[in-house]
This record gives sequence, C-alpha cells and structure tokens, in this order.
Amino acid sequence: MTTMISRVTVLGLMVLLLVGTGCFQKRKPLVPLALDGEARSQAMTLTEQGTQAYQAQQFEEAKRYFEQAVTEAPTSGPAHYNYALALNALGDSEVARRHFLEAADLSPGDKVIWDSPALSPYGNPENKNKKMPGPYTPRRSSFGSGMPGGY
Repeated sequence: MTTMISRVTVLGLMVLLLVGTGCFQKRKPLVPLALDGEARSQAMTLTEQGTQAYQAQQFEEAKRYFEQAVTEAPTSGPAHYNYALALNALGDSEVARRHFLEAADLSPGDKVIWDSPALSPYGNPENKNKKMPGPYTPRRSSFGSGMPGGY
C-alpha cells in the first residue's frame, strides 16, 4: 500500500513538472523588424543602421536611426514598432506604448507586432480608460429582501 502511494505521488509530481514547464516558456527576444517593400529606400537604410545599433545594445543610437525612419515612413507599422523597441529599451515606456499601439494600428495583420511580448503588457487600448467596479460598488441582491448584501 505504501509503495502504491509513493508511486502515485511521484507520478503526480512528474505531471505537475511537465505541465509547469509548458506554461513557463521562454519569451522570444525582441528584435527590430525589416520594413516592407513599400517603404522608401532611405527609411530602409535607416532601419538597417538602427537594427545594427540595437543588436549592439547601443539603444540611444538605435533610437535616433529608428526615429528618422519613422519620419521617412510615417505610415509603416514596423518603423513605429522598431522605434518603440528602442524607446522601451531606454525606459521611456509611455512614448514606447504610443508607438507600439500605432504600429499595431498601421499593421493590423502583422502577427509579430500583435503577438510581441513588447505589446502584451499594454493590453487592449480600448480598455485603458474603462473603470473597473470597486469592491464597495453597490450590487443588487439576487436573493432575499432586495437590499445590497442580502440584508
């Protein structure tokens, strides 16, 4: 009986370990995106230079290149995304947030932008200003006298 319990316990721990490791997958590294073919060649060159600086962890330099690329290609989602990556790396999260959302708006079908770990902390921009009900918000009772709390 004791061996049966220990086998079940070991089996249960193994299942928990397997399930737990599946839930904690390592996030993909954040990398700048190449601009699409519709972007101007100057913007593409600036993006390549910014990408090299970003990968060398020279984020201030990358920010300058990506900012110029956004100026050259203001309707490019990847340009805004790259600029936001550099801003995020420098800790300017509020401006980065605006550019991540702009990138998502400009590239509605771009799975990399929409599924990126950089965009996920910001959630749905439509819900940003919605107020959640507090713990003391009066609620209608579903049972009893009809008074809040059922009193």
